[in-house]
Amino acid sequence: MHIVVIGVILLLLLFGPQLWVQAVLTRHSRPRDDFPGTGGEFARHLLNRLGLTTVQVEISEQGDHYDPVSRVVRLTPDKLNGKSLTAITVAAHEVGHALQDSLGYRPLRWRTRMARVAQGAQQLGNGLFVLAPLVTGVTRAPSSAVVMLVAALASFGSAALVHLITLPVEMDASFRRALPLLEAGGYLSPGDQRKARKILTAAAFTYVAGSLASLLNLWRWLRWIRR
Repeated sequence: MHIVVIGVILLLLLFGPQLWVQAVLTRHSRPRDDFPGTGGEFARHLLNRLGLTTVQVEISEQGDHYDPVSRVVRLTPDKLNGKSLTAITVAAHEVGHALQDSLGYRPLRWRTRMARVAQGAQQLGNGLFVLAPLVTGVTRAPSSAVVMLVAALASFGSAALVHLITLPVEMDASFRRALPLLEAGGYLSPGDQRKARKILTAAAFTYVAGSLASLLNLWRWLRWIRR
């Protein structure tokens, strides 16, 4: 019985935030005729208003994000071409990241550097996972556990660290950048502003789900190694 309860709790921790985020974004994805432009057009409008005319807006098949290296706001097709509250709000959120970049917001720079390090660490971890059985077969020593431990820490630990660092960056983009832009410009009705706050919270908390998934994977590997 205890195992079942623990399993349910882990599933809720792992999938609960993701399901909530998707539910919030989907609930407000209905097309709205009262919006004068799409999410992509709104992003372009906000960037121009902020004087960030060199920042481009492009379509993305890999999720909504701002690329600080290329200085591009990338939106998925439903956000770029959609006239929904989700499209407008997510566009403002990504413009918030562009504003962070233009102001030299240090946590964004730290996140960018850490993401590069984490990418290399994950590649190292994947390589070590492959090499561990070979090391054990050649040396005939119980060294695979050490190799697997290093691999797990490099792969899953670095991913969890990036997600944890990313969360305050996302919260800042949502509530110190995007929300004031929406409110000051009078783009939304009071009712839509309350809904936009929920969408911005969901956009930020996608990284909570990512952190939980990375930490759970790390915990599973550490348990397996201890055996």
